[in-house]
Amino acid sequence: MLVSGTGTILQALMDACADPGYGARIVAVGADREGTGGVARAEAAGIPTFVRRLKDSPDRFAWDQALTADCAAFAPDLVVLAGFMKLVGSDFLAEFGGRTINTHQALLPSFPGMHGVHDAFDHGVKVTGCSVFVVDAGVDSGPILAQAAVPVLDDDDEATLLERVKVAERALVVDTVGRMLRGGWSVEGRRVRLGRLGEHASSTR
Repeated sequence: MLVSGTGTILQALMDACADPGYGARIVAVGADREGTGGVARAEAAGIPTFVRRLKDSPDRFAWDQALTADCAAFAPDLVVLAGFMKLVGSDFLAEFGGRTINTHQALLPSFPGMHGVHDAFDHGVKVTGCSVFVVDAGVDSGPILAQAAVPVLDDDDEATLLERVKVAERALVVDTVGRMLRGGWSVEGRRVRLGRLGEHASSTR
């Protein structure tokens, strides 16, 4: 897993992985900055961690190569970006394309970018939600794996809406990751199917 913040999605997955029936194990947690809550949670649980800061590399291309090597050292079946605030590059996608997923706090393709909840609320939508998608070279543009709807209540403000979206997001990520690693998945163009053993069939580590 790659994180940049407090690690609430990481914690939800750690809790899920404590059940042997969930069928997955977190092999490592990486971050793009020092002192993140996510890395602290992983260290407390005895999960290997690493930090790969952009400013420690001569350019973004070199950073992407180094991040790719960091992740490849742990041979993950699936890479989960959980609040990771950097775009991965061509080397990373060459190694982990089709098996890297991310989450977004809106119903894609609507309201991509860093402010999905704000943009949806500002637009006045009646239903928003969250999405889990396969990462590609764009911004929140990859094939959609799963989505959950969250109604916008008449008395919502942006903060209350954000909290309800976060709750739905954590549950959606846990459910989606578990289904992928227990049953496999396939990516065909913009269609992603879960539970079809194929190129990315799970061999849980």
